[in-house]
Amino acid sequence: MGVTAKDVKELREATGAGMMDCKKALQECDGDFDKAANWLREKGIASAAKRQDREAKEGSVASYIHMGGKIGVLVEVNCETDFVARGELFQEFCKNVCLQICSTAPRWVRRDEATPEEIEAEKAIYAVQAKESGRPETVQQKIVEGKLNKWLKENSLLDQEFVKNPDVTIEELMKELSGKIGEKIDIRRFARFQLGEAIDGRKPAGDEE
Repeated sequence: MGVTAKDVKELREATGAGMMDCKKALQECDGDFDKAANWLREKGIASAAKRQDREAKEGSVASYIHMGGKIGVLVEVNCETDFVARGELFQEFCKNVCLQICSTAPRWVRRDEATPEEIEAEKAIYAVQAKESGRPETVQQKIVEGKLNKWLKENSLLDQEFVKNPDVTIEELMKELSGKIGEKIDIRRFARFQLGEAIDGRKPAGDEE
């Protein structure tokens, strides 16, 4: 059964979950509205969405050192109470986020942190590549949009597939945790350091992880 934009919108209004989460829920449940709503609740996504207006000022700054000291990660993950911050589930999530950042080297927590200048620079590269393909202009535009979306997904931490389980993204993992502990969870910021890294953040020529 096909999933329409109207179906997604209605599920979003009913549960407060994001558009992509609602679309995935409907696809997983063959378009059944009630089953999709339950699927979102089971995953903790619906309840997590309703917590987004809460303040999350507690939490933890977690660290991870890899490859004998060649790569280091610091990440700040927030929750609502110190009690949850000290809990095993929250600490495990922080460690997993550190591992993700170490392994995939994202540029931002979320894609809206990409600057207009960065986006335009990437689009210019993809536009040249699309033009060289010799395809019609309308197809070229779709190629540019597709490559840009892929680039944003690969470089945005929340959009990335979890290295330990590619079936879920980091954002979905975060929402599942929020559903389990009953508090808002937010990855605020991170820093990734690599030995010998250039000052502008680019990897030196010939350097391999």
